[in-house]
Amino acid sequence: MEINPAELSGTERYKLLIGGILPRPIAVVSSQDPAGQLNLAPFSFFNGVGSDPMTLLFCPANRPDGSEKDSLLNASSPDQGGTGEFVVNVAPDSLIEQIAGAAEPLEHGQSEFDFTGLVPASSQVVAAPRLAGSPLSYECRTRQILRLNPGAPGGANIVIGDVVHVFVEDELIDDRYRLDAAGLDLVGRMGGHAYARTRDCFELKAGKSALEEGRR
Repeated sequence: MEINPAELSGTERYKLLIGGILPRPIAVVSSQDPAGQLNLAPFSFFNGVGSDPMTLLFCPANRPDGSEKDSLLNASSPDQGGTGEFVVNVAPDSLIEQIAGAAEPLEHGQSEFDFTGLVPASSQVVAAPRLAGSPLSYECRTRQILRLNPGAPGGANIVIGDVVHVFVEDELIDDRYRLDAAGLDLVGRMGGHAYARTRDCFELKAGKSALEEGRR
């Protein structure tokens, strides 16, 4: 089948993305507005950008009415009504039901922390809290926001953040800054309502060694 995305509805294009980009890591984004009201939301359109500078991105789509989600509003610069800060927390299996619950479309000003029972913990550099119980958190200051379809229902946005501080549980990192993937025990998104665990892993070197040695 050959498909022209321009001929599809937004829902159909979305299905082609979430059904084929697998698994997708989950960013549990904690933020706060200038008045100090807390927000927490999971996003599976998320990834690292690069290590120099240390940057990552997440993509909060517009609401069905075209308005911007609180995570995007809070991450916006102060002159746009935000704080310009946020924290990306990873999603461990132990918290995944509550993290999924944080996707509930609450009224502005209602905290997903209160709704789900998840607990905020103080960050070190940014004002927004990290998520207690998440083994790894990246405190970020917003570098750039790209609004690709402003005001459109489901319109795409890209938030790029500079990582200014990292929290990681002591037992999950060694003296060479290598993280323990098994100990993190993270969950990723599949298509629809499906999730995947990161427990099934194998090692495979890159380049010529991959062809000669295969997987281990």
